[in-house]
Amino acid sequence: MNKTLYIVRHGQTDLNKQGIIQGRGKDTDLNDEGRLQARQFFAAYKDVPFDKIYVSALKRTQQSVQPFIDTGLPYEKLPGLDELAWGIHEGQAASPELRADFLEVMRNWVAGNLDVKFEGGESPNEVKVRQLEAMEVIMSHPEEETVLICMHGRAMRLLLCILTDKPLTEMDTFPHQNLVLYKLTYDGSKFTIVDFNNALHLKTPEQLSEKDQNIRG
Repeated sequence: MNKTLYIVRHGQTDLNKQGIIQGRGKDTDLNDEGRLQARQFFAAYKDVPFDKIYVSALKRTQQSVQPFIDTGLPYEKLPGLDELAWGIHEGQAASPELRADFLEVMRNWVAGNLDVKFEGGESPNEVKVRQLEAMEVIMSHPEEETVLICMHGRAMRLLLCILTDKPLTEMDTFPHQNLVLYKLTYDGSKFTIVDFNNALHLKTPEQLSEKDQNIRG
């Protein structure tokens, strides 16, 4: 079974813009910039023959790919694609104390302590369990050869580790921004990233260098 996955992070929300912690417990809407990003992504990829769209249970992911859904493409919500829950820190603005707390948790994760989590939140290992369940659903449809997945930043980093057989400790090797694209192909035995952290669709023609223009075709 061959399959191509286009995995994107949702567009910008006001909490993203304000630097406020936004996890599984915050069901926020896209802001104007996020809706623009959704239109830019659609303009760049509307001709890809997607067979199915999968989004998380949080509305900012569906809003990010709504232009595709509006064309009649079938879509499905999978809670397994939700963002990692940051627990008691969700909704909090960045502060020196919060940054210190996050740095400590990230150090633990990089060191392999993947059961560490904030109070009321989720650990990377817990997110992995539900992501594997979500991928089981996605991979159980061989007829869906080209799939669009919209999810969340930290969760996307974890999923990319899972799909490429990297330990979760390497999650931060996958950079991202709002509505950035990772494209992967599956040849029946393994996934390969063929487009890494692609944000060309978010640039105006004036922002694109000559090299970028050549890449875009």
